[in-house]
Parts: sequence; C-alpha cells; structure tokens
Amino acid sequence: MKRITSGWRPVGRGQVLARRDLLAESDHFAIRPCGPTIGAEISGLPLAAPIPSAARADLRRALLDWKVLFFRDQHLSSRDHVELARVFGDPLFLPVPDKGDFPEVTRVAAGPGEPGAENVWHSDGSGDEKPSLGSILRALHVPPAGGDTLWADMVAAHDGLPGDVRERIAHLRAVHDPLTIYDGYDEALRERDGRGRFPVSEHPVVRVHPETGEKILYVNRFYTTRILGVDEAESEELLAYLCDQAHYPEYQVRFHWTDGDVALWDNRSTQHYAVSDYYPRTRVLERVSIAGDRPQGPRRPLRDAVRRGARVANR
Repeated sequence: MKRITSGWRPVGRGQVLARRDLLAESDHFAIRPCGPTIGAEISGLPLAAPIPSAARADLRRALLDWKVLFFRDQHLSSRDHVELARVFGDPLFLPVPDKGDFPEVTRVAAGPGEPGAENVWHSDGSGDEKPSLGSILRALHVPPAGGDTLWADMVAAHDGLPGDVRERIAHLRAVHDPLTIYDGYDEALRERDGRGRFPVSEHPVVRVHPETGEKILYVNRFYTTRILGVDEAESEELLAYLCDQAHYPEYQVRFHWTDGDVALWDNRSTQHYAVSDYYPRTRVLERVSIAGDRPQGPRRPLRDAVRRGARVANR
C-alpha cells in the first residue's frame, strides 16, 4: 500500500486558494467577504419580504461563489424561513422528532440538559441517496459567547491536495451510512436488517458540483465509513487523511451567532462544525434543508471508458 505524506501542508502555494472570479457586488444587496474563498456577509436584503427575481438570481450566484452566506438581525418567522428555502428548491421533510412550527423546520437545541453534539466536521445528510442541496439555519436564542459554527471549503480542500492524491481518488467511491449519528443505532440497525430501511449510500469521493463544475472532496467523519476499491487498511488511512483536510483554517470561515441571524450554505461544497463550548448555556436554532440530487463524480477519460466497454464485451 502506498502511504500518504501526512506532513503536507496547504499553505504557501498560491494556486491552492486561487479561485475563479467571485461575485463581489450586486445592485440588490451588499456583499462583504469573510475569507478569500468561503463566506460572505449579505446586508441590505430583508429576507422576510418577497425577494425580487433579479435579487434571487444574484443571491443564488453569491451562494455558488461564496458557499455560505450570513445575514444579520433578520428575526424570521417559521413561515418566512420555509419561503426563503423555496427560493433555492423544495424544502425537505426530515424524519426527526424535534420540529419547529412547520413540518419542514427542524429544531437544533442544546443546553443545560444536554450538550451540543454537532462538533464533528460533516455535510448534512450525506448518508442519503440524494443529500440536501443546502441548509438554512436561523438563531432563536444563542449564548453571548461560544456556540460558533465553522464551515470548510471542500473545493479548496480538493484543489489543495497533492497531485498524486487527487489522481488516486478521482474515481473512487465511498460508503455513507445515515445511521452513524442516530441515538437509537441498534434499534434502527435491526429495522434495516429486517425491513430494508435506512439503506447506506455510495457516493463519489470526488463530487462534481452540478452548477459550477468544480471538484469537491466529498467524504466526512459523520457519515463516511469506508472507501471502496481498496483494502480495509488503505481505506482507513486514506479516509482519515481526506477527512483531515477540513481541519485546515485556511479553508475555513467562522461565524459568531446573535439572536435573529441567518446562515445559508451550499451543502454540496462545504462541511460544517458546530462548536460545543457553551454548555450549560442554552443554544436554540432552527433549520430548513433543501432537496438535492444524486452526487456525480468526474467523467473517466475516453480511453478508460473504451477499455471498460471492451472488457464487458469479452465476458
């Protein structure tokens, strides 16, 4: 097994953070970048009011470019929250017990009774066959200090990998298990075995963004359990190495919440991490997720496709 150079660092190579032209201004709202490739604060756009079509187009472009957008002091209702999600697609109905005032709204709360548990880098719902396009999170009640959320740019993380690693993982696939974060794992596992529920999904290790064409490193510690096509030891080493890429601050943006704030992110090209440093204070947020599509990987070179076709024909 070829070992990975664990001492490689992403800093000091200009091409790692060199991105295509990003939307820097709009006629409908102000954009303040929070980092070179990920995160922008949007102001001058009230999200509770109907958003004009031209502003919607710029907002969608800003999301593709900056991957996570922040809106201060919005104080949306649950209805406003769901309607904002409809700007980007169909809101999802998630099978979770903690709900807000609408069935599409999921409550994310922690406090004196239970610390937060989202302090692992992950992409929401990657264990699903069609993971969500994105998520919108609004703050109802947050502590004065602590409880920040971080996002990592997984396009930059892919681009920052050594060339031999990028080549090695270009057409690999990985198993994503939706049950890994369930409290009732054993009970759900029995339902899976007995009734075919909660199936695992296989997704490309390198996902191609369906709108920008960018390559995304698409494995995470919450859901990804194994890389296919390699032996178990290599899978374990390679998966750990790839998941570590989200940890580099050069790829990250950090957001400190205040009551009424909203964050909107592209779930395809980012991972996020909720910092659980506020216990026993209370932190209450609500989320609406947006329906997505089945992840697709890069196309293989034509010569490889021809070889595969010849092998099938000769069987």
